[in-house]
Amino acid sequence: MNLKWIIIAAGILVCLNFSMVAQQKPQTLLLMPYPANVVQQEGSFRFSKAFSVATEGPANKRLYSGASRFLRRLDGRTGLFFEQEHVTAESKPAAQGLLIKTQRAGEVKLEEDESYRLRVGSSGIVLEAVNDIGALRGLETLLQLVQADEQGYFIPAVEIEDSPRFPWRGLMIDVARHFQPMEVIKRNLDGMAAVKMNVLHLHLTDDQGFRVESKVYPQFHEKASEGDYFTQEQIREIIRYADERGIRVVPEFDVPGHATSWVVAFPELASAPGPYSLENNAGIFDPTLDPSNEKTYEVLQGLFAEMAELFPDPYFHIGGDENEGKQWDANPEIQAFMKKHKLADNHALQTYFNNRIISFLEQKGKRVIGWDEILQPNLSKSSVIHSWRGPKGLQEAARQGYTTILSNGYYIDLMHRASDHYLNDPLPKGNTLTEEERKRVLGGEAPIWSELVTPATIDSRIWPRTAAIAERLWSPREVNDVEDMYRRLDYISFRLEELGLQHKRNQQVLLRNLSNGKSIEPLQTLVDVAEPMKGYTRNPGGTTFKTYSPYTLFADAAMADAPAARRFNRLVEQYFQTKDEATKAEIIQWLEKWKENHALMLPLIAQSPVLKSIEELSANLSTIAALGLQVLSADAGVGSAKKKAQSAVDKKRAKEQLQKAREQGGRTELQVVDAIEKLVLKDSTSSVGG
Repeated sequence: MNLKWIIIAAGILVCLNFSMVAQQKPQTLLLMPYPANVVQQEGSFRFSKAFSVATEGPANKRLYSGASRFLRRLDGRTGLFFEQEHVTAESKPAAQGLLIKTQRAGEVKLEEDESYRLRVGSSGIVLEAVNDIGALRGLETLLQLVQADEQGYFIPAVEIEDSPRFPWRGLMIDVARHFQPMEVIKRNLDGMAAVKMNVLHLHLTDDQGFRVESKVYPQFHEKASEGDYFTQEQIREIIRYADERGIRVVPEFDVPGHATSWVVAFPELASAPGPYSLENNAGIFDPTLDPSNEKTYEVLQGLFAEMAELFPDPYFHIGGDENEGKQWDANPEIQAFMKKHKLADNHALQTYFNNRIISFLEQKGKRVIGWDEILQPNLSKSSVIHSWRGPKGLQEAARQGYTTILSNGYYIDLMHRASDHYLNDPLPKGNTLTEEERKRVLGGEAPIWSELVTPATIDSRIWPRTAAIAERLWSPREVNDVEDMYRRLDYISFRLEELGLQHKRNQQVLLRNLSNGKSIEPLQTLVDVAEPMKGYTRNPGGTTFKTYSPYTLFADAAMADAPAARRFNRLVEQYFQTKDEATKAEIIQWLEKWKENHALMLPLIAQSPVLKSIEELSANLSTIAALGLQVLSADAGVGSAKKKAQSAVDKKRAKEQLQKAREQGGRTELQVVDAIEKLVLKDSTSSVGG
């Protein structure tokens, strides 16, 4: 029987019995995304220097390069100095090795079969897949299975059958606002492959820059990039690199709004007179392409024909978001054009514009994607609706017959916690879509908009939280235990570093620079309980930070899911449930550390004035930590001494201090205030968050 149908049948059984599988999931396996079906067995496979990899069956050449990378990563991790240098079609199976079996060459396209079956026993490992792309997914699972003990490196005996829930599992990187060079794109493609993501969406144009070379209209990259753009050869290299990892590359050219870079290159395409210059602020700006001007379509068709050839994927994103139409309203010629063509409003005008673009791109073999503002009456049904404003819009688009992708709830630049993204499902339980409508939901994408992101900080804004999104898009819906997700995410975060990702390392670099070469320990203590302000609050109005502002500050070192805060908050919840003395002792240790930390911070601040913005933040942490210690010490007393200590805690004053501790410092916020408030006010019903 074809492997695909074996896995589909197994998937049906998994769905019927998944609540039991989820509860009995082996807690020793640190896999992400978690596979559809895992059966752990007795025994293990142990690695030796003689370990080798062989293949059997037809495959694309990407299998051999992927298997060779697997071998080098495994060798680097184990230090065994494997004798095999490369994996080729001629590599012979060894007595103690990995055999990869494939049935055909894979294609990097939507709906390609990515399923695989993995069997690990004491005598060897067999990885079976319909094609090489499924085999690549299985190799990543295999690497995550590697464990160690005093005897060496091994993989526990296990059988895994796995396939993705959604065919579109993407990461969108905004290279327009802050340009992200080749090395950033490549290392993040490696991270994507490690967690089985399969679409890289490049947001190439916006008000701040036009980031790809055009040979047809060189004005774009010459006048509107400030020298930061991808050459066409670099784009081909990105596509080749992605293809080797089973990842598609989808370009986005945002029109008709977000068009400042377009009209810097071609002022005659604008809906209002210039002059125009590239934006340095963030936000929504007026410059908009003129849909009544035939020159607009001439330039777009010439450029898009060139880009359609450069980017081979059949999907082509035209943006279409946040066009407020101010220039259209103020332009008499555009208003006359609308009247002539019986276009009732700006939505109808943009639909006219979109349909002309869609018609042309379809002639070039492309299928158009647009943000959900393009969903208006008379829009071509071939369009794909990319939902960023909410799941309601996604479901409405699916009901109307449109294919859809979800990004609402996956905006990783907004610095929400991994758990928020993890529980955000494109097709949540209880959704009211029909079976046919559900098929139109392709999956989702995690966008990293780059207003506040540079090459030095982008990895920490993408990883490790995007691994949790990858699991939501790959694994069965019933895999949704948040605590277990975090348990595995911490391990995956560490493993992503071996791919060259800098989400952990660069925090240390930033802290060393901020400390002016002094010990970073007090700063590390503070940053481990602080997170950047969430949503759009860090950069109100889009004007506090400009494209050229410093992105080397405390807020840039801080990350979502501050690790010490997450640990402490969990301890407080546990203590209120159990009153366990060991838990209480660890809480006290944290509070004592934070109470003393401000005294250690003051000399650093004196020698590095850039830290002055977090002085109050540090002082507030010390103050509320002392509050928590006072309450816990009072609780430890007996009789009249306990009552006296408890009465000494001024609840009104404590509330004022806790409220003050919620104030931002250096555009960051403390994440342990709720937990300490719970201790101080003895409120067992309140939730613990920030």
